[in-house]
Amino acid sequence: MNVPNTLRQPVTTLTGIGSRTAANLEKLGIRIIQDLLFHLPIRYEDKTRLYSIAKLTAGMTALISGKVKFIDVLPRGRKSLICRISDGTGFIDLRFFHFTAQQHNTLKPGTTISCFGEVQFGYAGLEMVHPEYTVISSSDKAITESHLTPVYPLTEGLSQNVVRKAVKQALAICDDNAQALRDWLPDAVLKQHHYPSLAEAIKTLHAPDATITTEALQSGSVPALKRLAFEDLLTHHLSLKLAKHKAKAWQSPHFATATYSVATKPFINALPFKLTGAQLRVMAEIAADCILPHPMMRLVQGDVGSGKTIVAAYAALLALAAGYQVAIMAPTELLAEQHYRNFSAWFNDFSTQIVLLTGQVKGNPRKEILQALGDGTSGIIIGTHALFQDAVNFHRLGLIIIDEQHRFGVHQRLALRAKGQQGSTRPHQLVMTATPIPRTLAMLQYSDLDISIIDELPPGRKPVTTSVIPSERRDDVISRINNWVGNKKQAYWVCTLIEESELLQCEAAEKTAERLKVALPEVRVALLHGRLKASDKEAIMLAFKNHEIDLLVATTVIEVGVDVPNASLMIIENPERLGLSQLHQLRGRVGRGSDDSFCLLLYQSPLSDNARQRLGILRDSNDGFLIAEKDLQLRGPGEVMGTRQTGQVTFKIADLVRDADLLDNIPTVADTLFNDTPEAVAPLIERWLGHNPDYSEV
Repeated sequence: MNVPNTLRQPVTTLTGIGSRTAANLEKLGIRIIQDLLFHLPIRYEDKTRLYSIAKLTAGMTALISGKVKFIDVLPRGRKSLICRISDGTGFIDLRFFHFTAQQHNTLKPGTTISCFGEVQFGYAGLEMVHPEYTVISSSDKAITESHLTPVYPLTEGLSQNVVRKAVKQALAICDDNAQALRDWLPDAVLKQHHYPSLAEAIKTLHAPDATITTEALQSGSVPALKRLAFEDLLTHHLSLKLAKHKAKAWQSPHFATATYSVATKPFINALPFKLTGAQLRVMAEIAADCILPHPMMRLVQGDVGSGKTIVAAYAALLALAAGYQVAIMAPTELLAEQHYRNFSAWFNDFSTQIVLLTGQVKGNPRKEILQALGDGTSGIIIGTHALFQDAVNFHRLGLIIIDEQHRFGVHQRLALRAKGQQGSTRPHQLVMTATPIPRTLAMLQYSDLDISIIDELPPGRKPVTTSVIPSERRDDVISRINNWVGNKKQAYWVCTLIEESELLQCEAAEKTAERLKVALPEVRVALLHGRLKASDKEAIMLAFKNHEIDLLVATTVIEVGVDVPNASLMIIENPERLGLSQLHQLRGRVGRGSDDSFCLLLYQSPLSDNARQRLGILRDSNDGFLIAEKDLQLRGPGEVMGTRQTGQVTFKIADLVRDADLLDNIPTVADTLFNDTPEAVAPLIERWLGHNPDYSEV
């Protein structure tokens, strides 16, 4: 790559960066001087303006100046140093929990200081806790800064000052060498959007001039910010486009068309329900993919209850008919077990062995399953992450189906694909999600996949009526369950906890189940959570399906896959703790029969404005795509798609909500670069993403 030698030099060539600081910088992905230029601020401090103390309000972050009136150490509660300052318009307390004798001596009454920090309410009025402060030794010393102060992402052992000084030196190198930062965006794009050059944009964001405000930076209206956000988004799109291009170099298992109608017609005719037009359309798209010479990489999106599983079964049938094996990976044992039951029923008349492999299967049963996979006796294997363990080997894997794919880490998905790789051939991949992916995320996270959307619900499905109810009305809700069960209907009671601990969630569900058993002696109550044995979970779900249980108390383990048409009432406790997409998933467990269905969101008062807004969106809409878009706006991409572990895109500067208007031009510019200046693609990807080719292929 043609980066001038000055920018390719290690950061240790800069003044003030020794081996320990370099090691800390490396944790942030900063190894060479160019990396520093692209380590952009996450926010800015405004020290350009001095506020009078009288103008301060709680919640502001401000620069002030005043004389120390008194200083004292408060022993009560948590020991703290209090320093009161006044500027003639009012007073404010500065509070330090971690302080030294030197601080006590420096902040003597009569000393003039400037401080910067967040204003909040304290014991005696307004206060700042641990503000930055400087002693003003002479009247002509400048208190304000000439421009906004950048605040950088840090790691342990690094300070803002160290990073700021290093960035300043990197910027000086660019000033001395106009060609140091090669601009890979076409001139026509820069002119069309009135974008500054790359060097100018980088300099503006690290050191905004006096005309740029924090408000303008937050709103994304600064041209320098727009230009870099555009390049950031473009690079992610390019990396996926490149991955798609590379994937076409692999050969694929060939599912011959001649076998299709012979195998698929009896299968479809034997189904106890009629397929929707959307399902048939997506099945046709999958069939067309599977006769191409390169592997299918298709994402099937469908709202809860749209019938994705039968589409997956159809794809499995194509593989089986061509003599290949199929691996189906689900995120939870409960969902894997449900798939196993469904596939066993659908493939009952077909001569293929279906096996279930989860972490619970041990000893001889496990050995037998592994043997059947290795010698090709088993045609379909369904399981959890147990599928990609070293001991699992396939005879002839032709299709991988991954359900709720964003729940799996990148390494896990790569490991499963590697198992099916033979020479230059890779298995077809079908990934499915019931979490509708907002258009903005789909474009940037899944543009290496062909996307199919099942945008039609099976006939007879009724929208779920959702109500938002304070927990003070819990007794009313419980009495409603009594009436509900009296009408021969069933219900779910979902317990959520903010803690990640599965143990704590299970304990909370156990206590809730006990209380409901006491309050509802005539109702058959059962408990379902993730720590139960697989056989116990299966027995409980079967009993619930057979209406031997009236009320199922469960953790969010039932979020995906559970299908009991007679259960048409769901109560979700503490819904304010969950994201909109997860709540929508849970709600999708009801509304599966012909009766009217209801979801009660039982929240703890008081609700924050954000939580009130989120629950209101869920109450007013059953449209998963609309809900996902709103969730993205309110919570950001990481929360919508699951944890950071899932390998979703992370940006250096772009914000998917703020910069959504930039996305429409990204595919066109990407095509232009690929066709007209292909030599620009690799340097752009290295500049913004480093080297992660495998990850972009998942």
